[in-house]
Amino acid sequence: MANEVFKALASPTRRTIFDVLAERPGQALVEICSRLSEQHHLAISRQAVSQHLAVLEAAGLVESRREGRYKLHDVNALWSRRLDALEQHLNENP
Repeated sequence: MANEVFKALASPTRRTIFDVLAERPGQALVEICSRLSEQHHLAISRQAVSQHLAVLEAAGLVESRREGRYKLHDVNALWSRRLDALEQHLNENP
């Protein structure tokens, strides 16, 4: 599982998508694409974002659920806490 997590986070685009979801949970694909374009100036197709989300979900970093005709995406809270702790550790021990 750790290999999948590190592989998923190796992509700067996937890390940005992860951060976008961490800022505001429960986003549909169209919302994620909009935020990537407006806030991060990433010109990326919906299909590419969908593929990146699939990699993040396969690694267990992101979870999704259906609400009506929308598929909403959330950061897995367990991984969010773990990555926050890792970031804190790395900042304290350069």
